[in-house]
Amino acid sequence: MRRSALLLGFLLLVAASVTAQTPMAGVTLCAPAKPDYLIRAGDNPGHSYGLAQAACTWTKPWEIAGLKSTIGVGTQISETNGDTSKVRGTFVDTLTNGDRAYYTFEFSLQTGAGGPRVMDHKWQLTGGSGKLSGVKGQGTCTAAAVGTDGSFNYDCRGEYSLPR
Repeated sequence: MRRSALLLGFLLLVAASVTAQTPMAGVTLCAPAKPDYLIRAGDNPGHSYGLAQAACTWTKPWEIAGLKSTIGVGTQISETNGDTSKVRGTFVDTLTNGDRAYYTFEFSLQTGAGGPRVMDHKWQLTGGSGKLSGVKGQGTCTAAAVGTDGSFNYDCRGEYSLPR
C-alpha cells in the first residue's frame, strides 16, 4: 500500500511538471542574404565556409502567447562541399508588442539544375524577451525558392510551451 501511494505521488508530480504544448504555424518570406561572405577552404574546388544574414517578413504570422510574429533576422554559418551545404544559425523574431523570440535552426541546402532545395529544416525555440521569457519549442519548416534572386518562403510548423 505504501509503495502504491509513493508511486501515485511520483506520477502526479511528473504529470504536474509537464507543460502543455501549444501548436504554431506560419509562413515567412526571407530576402536574399546580405551580407553573404564565402571563404574557400582550399582543399578542393567545391569546399567553402560561409556567413550570411537575411531579413524575413511573416506573410502568415504565427502566434506565441497571443502575440503575432512580424519580422525576423536569420544569421547563419554554412559549410559547402560540391552541391550540398550544411547550414545552422540563429533567428531573432520580433512580435507585435516588440518582444522577441530566439530560435536556433539547421538544414541542408542542395543546389543543382533544378535550383536550390532546402531539406531537413529543424528549429528550436530557445527563449525570448518580455512575455516570452522562458518560452521553449521546436518544429520543422519546408522551404521553396521564390524566383532566382535567393529569396525563400519558409512554411513552418511546431509547438511551444511557456513556463508555469
